[in-house]
Amino acid sequence: MDIKIDLPQHYIEVEGSLVQRRLRSLKHGDAFAVLDEYGDIGVIGTGPEGLYYNDMRFLSWYDLRFEGKRPLLLSSIIQDDNAALSVVLANPDVHSDGGIVFPRDIIAIERTKFIWQAVFYERIGFRNYADGERRFRVEIGFSADFHDLFEVRGTARERRMEMRFWPPPCNLAPRRAAFDLKLAAGERKSLFVSVACEDGNKPVSEPFGRAFRARRRALRHKAVETAKVESSNELLNEVCRRSTADLNMVMTRTRHGLYPYAGIPWYSTVFGRDGIITAMLLLWIDPSVAKGVLSYLAETQAKATDPFSEAEPGKILHETRNGEMARLKEVPFKHYYGTVDATPLFIMLAGMYFDRTGNLETIKGIWHHIKAALQWIDRYGDADGDGFVEYERKTSTGLINQGWKDSYDSIFHTNGDLAKGPIALCEVQSYVFAAKMHAATLAQRLGELALAAKLISAATALKKKFEAVFWREELGTYALALDGGKTPCRVRASNAGHALFAGIASPELAKRVADTLLKPDSFSGWGIRTVASGEARFNPISYHNGSVWPHDNALIALGFARYGLIPEAASVFTAMFEAAAFQDMRRLPELFCGFIRKPHRGPTAYPAACAPQAWASAAPFGCLAACLGMEIRHESNAISFRDPVMPAFLDAVTLNGLSLGRSRIKLKLQRHGNDVTLNLLKRQGDTKILLIK
Repeated sequence: MDIKIDLPQHYIEVEGSLVQRRLRSLKHGDAFAVLDEYGDIGVIGTGPEGLYYNDMRFLSWYDLRFEGKRPLLLSSIIQDDNAALSVVLANPDVHSDGGIVFPRDIIAIERTKFIWQAVFYERIGFRNYADGERRFRVEIGFSADFHDLFEVRGTARERRMEMRFWPPPCNLAPRRAAFDLKLAAGERKSLFVSVACEDGNKPVSEPFGRAFRARRRALRHKAVETAKVESSNELLNEVCRRSTADLNMVMTRTRHGLYPYAGIPWYSTVFGRDGIITAMLLLWIDPSVAKGVLSYLAETQAKATDPFSEAEPGKILHETRNGEMARLKEVPFKHYYGTVDATPLFIMLAGMYFDRTGNLETIKGIWHHIKAALQWIDRYGDADGDGFVEYERKTSTGLINQGWKDSYDSIFHTNGDLAKGPIALCEVQSYVFAAKMHAATLAQRLGELALAAKLISAATALKKKFEAVFWREELGTYALALDGGKTPCRVRASNAGHALFAGIASPELAKRVADTLLKPDSFSGWGIRTVASGEARFNPISYHNGSVWPHDNALIALGFARYGLIPEAASVFTAMFEAAAFQDMRRLPELFCGFIRKPHRGPTAYPAACAPQAWASAAPFGCLAACLGMEIRHESNAISFRDPVMPAFLDAVTLNGLSLGRSRIKLKLQRHGNDVTLNLLKRQGDTKILLIK
């Protein structure tokens, strides 16, 4: 008997594994494409494949055929800098009257695809390796459903799309273009296709070569600005290069600066929390990302109360969407504020950015936004005045849970019952503590001494109350949350590690939390699980109740390092590195399953994980900084490494292009047994380099 199940809100339907199909992603600006290994779209089954712009799918089917058949796949590679997808194919056997009239592997086919300024470009090159002339027909099938991304996810809208072919097809039908080609022995020919996505913009299709050169120049310009990591381990170098390329791809230039869009395919847009945490993990490499994130989120900060979008004065954006369903308010995500943590995280990032850069002018420009965020914390975030910040959704279309674990079932009690709101999350109180401490420093620098004293007093009181209420001796960690009745959710979860990242934990309890998180029921061998095995709702295949998230592990590793637990941070980094070694293209995905590690096999993939995902791509750099005990502070004009530890897989690491003020640094850290030495290779400027033991 069929049973109808009421699916959770905004559920992402999955009929096939994205992992199994090894999809390829391209992105520039607000346009992105998800393709199969052949470079086609929508050939096998349903799924997220397509060409998207402004959350609208323009191409839903795109298929190359050679004499009516799919070519043979030889290789499919995203270029190292993510500029383009290169696919090498060969012709298949072609039959007629029971015999082969066109043997396979004599026509090489090379496809090069990229996106530039809302236009999707393709060059299809052909070369004849036969000893005589060959004639054949090539067809390109195409279709556009113009579905909103939320429809694609499972939740007839006027759009225009322009396709251009050169040379012109010999036959053009509504869904197919045919080309009759004749190649002499050894001859080469190319077809060019461009698809311009129009949605309030005016995209211009340029010649393929000119557009490709412009795309590569833009990537080279961005890459020059960031610090580079080179190590003794070539596999780690591959992971870092892939992460850098993925971050460059998801970075979108807004009028406020760079903003890392969250992930492809489901989240290729601005997310407040994701952008902030990505910027935090990248602060030591490239602080300009933090500046762009702060400026964007300050401008979009809520100014009025709106229950539909869950906006309240001073609240920081959760998500923005530009698709038609969002514009027509069929979903609340055009500018959606249903997040409890983005607001304190915004203040934290401002403080961390100032510590890193000393850029007081940027802080002055957003200072009234920071103060508005502080007011939101005290007025709306702590509506009942108990000293903790809680959330409860204001509309049935909003998210039920509004922390980073925003699945409907991610906050629960020890017996598995779902917590009822208003809910006070463990990590959110930690963020609020850090936000007020950072804001106090900023207030002091801006001469608002009374405000600074008030913030320090409030943070101190919160820390004391947090330890008294959230600490669970029987668990050896902090409670996941408090429900609406102030009853603790006595669940061992990774959230407690964020308390170390934010600095609210006392040193004694921080060590206890670290020990708990590294026990086998929390540490799978591939990383720290979101929820420990043995908890009521533990499920290693779930989105938030037992899976492993790279960004979560990176923040926890930084938390370990904050308390001097560098060997513990190295254990987390080792797990992340070894997990990345098993991933396609060495790319850490959004998450993977939390099954226990077993010999001779890698981690189990999560079927609908985004890849690339911004904060997952930033995670290796956060883990590396944690192991090196790295601190970069403008006030002391110093880059320091406190009790650095090299994981077993790493003998040496060179950091080139580290910046502090006007200084530029190149240095090398080398492992000698259990010791680490530092060698300054190049310094422009007067920044101090310190090895502290």
